[in-house]
Amino acid sequence: MTMNKLTLTLDDARKIAAGAEAEAKSNNWPVVIAIVDEGGHLLYLQRMNEAQYGSIQVAIEKAQAAIAFRRPTKVWEENIGEGRLRYLNLPGALPIEGGLPIIIEGQFVGAIGVSGVRSFQDAQIAQAGIDTFGA
Repeated sequence: MTMNKLTLTLDDARKIAAGAEAEAKSNNWPVVIAIVDEGGHLLYLQRMNEAQYGSIQVAIEKAQAAIAFRRPTKVWEENIGEGRLRYLNLPGALPIEGGLPIIIEGQFVGAIGVSGVRSFQDAQIAQAGIDTFGA
């Protein structure tokens, strides 16, 4: 059985980012939103007004970690919090909540990373983007 490989397009990324931005704006949270493709390559980046520039790289790395390991970055944050410090040495794993993989029809097609507010708020914004897109 052959499965068609799905890809995340720039239009898809824009839709996801728009949903995330709407959530951020509704809470007055200035953030950076990064969306990567299935290979972890940056597809879309948006820095909202008043978002600190330090969040640019953090958002990108959250997205890359989420697709590289095909799980939310919250998993690493929880593991570290529980004392499993060995995960700090795992290349590419960023133990800060706010990165989520994007899954379409059971396929990992990319990820979103958000940075700029508290990590659980970043994750809320990222999830809103995914929910808006319907992935």
